[in-house]
Amino acid sequence: MAAPFLSSVWERSARGDTPASGKSLIVMFTHYGCITNKWFPTKTQGELTAADLEPTSLAPLAPYAKKLLMPRGIRSMNEWTANMSRGQGNDSHTQIVGSFFTCQPVTPNSNDPFSFNQATKFNAKAVGPSLDHVMAQQLSPQGTPLLLNTAGQRDSAQSAISYSAAETMFSGLNASQAFSGLTGLFQAGEPMSPDTYAAIRGKSVLDLVKDDLQTLERFDMSSADRRKLAAWKELLNSTGNVMVSAQCNEELGAMLGATADNVSKAGGGGFGRDVLTTKVAGDLDGADIYSAIAALAAACNANPVIFLKYPGNYNFSGLDITMESHSLSHRLDNAGMSGNCLPNAIEMLLKVDAYYAQKFAKLVGMLDSIPQGNGSTVLDSSAVIWFNEMSDGNAHNLNNAPIIQAGSAGGYFKTGQIINVDPGSTPTNGNSMSQCANGTGMVNGVNQATGTDPKVGNAPINKYFVNIMNAMGVKAGPDGFPAKGGSAEVTHFGYSDKTEEFIGGKGAVAGAKIHNPGGFTELKA
Repeated sequence: MAAPFLSSVWERSARGDTPASGKSLIVMFTHYGCITNKWFPTKTQGELTAADLEPTSLAPLAPYAKKLLMPRGIRSMNEWTANMSRGQGNDSHTQIVGSFFTCQPVTPNSNDPFSFNQATKFNAKAVGPSLDHVMAQQLSPQGTPLLLNTAGQRDSAQSAISYSAAETMFSGLNASQAFSGLTGLFQAGEPMSPDTYAAIRGKSVLDLVKDDLQTLERFDMSSADRRKLAAWKELLNSTGNVMVSAQCNEELGAMLGATADNVSKAGGGGFGRDVLTTKVAGDLDGADIYSAIAALAAACNANPVIFLKYPGNYNFSGLDITMESHSLSHRLDNAGMSGNCLPNAIEMLLKVDAYYAQKFAKLVGMLDSIPQGNGSTVLDSSAVIWFNEMSDGNAHNLNNAPIIQAGSAGGYFKTGQIINVDPGSTPTNGNSMSQCANGTGMVNGVNQATGTDPKVGNAPINKYFVNIMNAMGVKAGPDGFPAKGGSAEVTHFGYSDKTEEFIGGKGAVAGAKIHNPGGFTELKA
């Protein structure tokens, strides 16, 4: 009860820097793009319906159409090109994944796109932290995000998306590690105090101290002290939802499939076994168990920043695919840039796209099955977003990004809509079917013909990240960049919002900056 009279509490409330509570960001990230012609619906603007999704690779998401948002026309940063016209000259994956969530260049820089220098091609790292860490610094209990590496693989610089600081890759958890941390929330080894038990059963801190508050409010106190008390009550109201949910229990874990037995079966990794598609229990495969852990973490308010990362260089043998995913994305039997078409490459890539869509739909369904009161679900208070590393995997292009979001983050985002955020161009479904569509012919990844015209779909992804941060309650300093202890709305993120300014690495292009600050107002409800 002394809290209202502690200046730090009062000042924190007065600054308004309390993060939004009860919300979760869950990102699903997959490598090597997609067959864009089949991934995108024909419609490019307006209401998103089940009928729009059913003919596409996203058909498994049709039942959730009203809770989906598809932002069209977005470009991510630092595209690899043969002539270095839109980014650095390191590697067509290293620089893309390093920059994807950091919006920062990688170092050491290379100006030779075809060099096999080990340091620049395979080991260049981002020069700043990634979105998950920037957000977690303000929102997460330990200041770190929950990164789940499906298949349990460790990332290299060619596949790592999470950076805790400049040139510092962040290692994710496998299923067993993540699950053991969650079970501690509802399987305490020691008797709980009455207040702790009440909180876990869903009572807020304000409920627990209600009698004391009512007694204190009857005291004769100055108007300044009464304002402090009111501010503290408001602070408790705004943060009370961070308490462990009443549904955070073993029963919920079992309903989702997050049980010790299932986790043990899904927790193994390695390149020799397709643990993702292996059935674990009922209709749940190994990937679904990771999704169940992510859903349980969101329901338990264990961490509001959750990244679910699928592996690179993976062989989906359980889908009857004969080539590992990186080479397959090139339509070849190797990871080169040109050669003879791999027979049935497009058909196999479409299988991978459909599988990822099924996994995302399963995750969305899990979150939508957990009620949260007032007729809403955990999905409604979340932003659940599937990002692809690139648009077309053969062209390695970053414009016309395939992005699909579920959930409104508590009403911040519009849902049930396809929205073009690049007013300067009309969205296109790309040209992924222009090579190897009949299983024969030649592949040319250098000319990027299977991608999308670089003049189309160039709205910077930085702005979408700004939307995400503001939806979740991240605050900025006076310059608009996210800053712990800030009080302003976020308007800036990253090194630059023009991919051309990444050429040469940090500092090489004069005037590199965020040219178009703020989020996409079109996406806000």
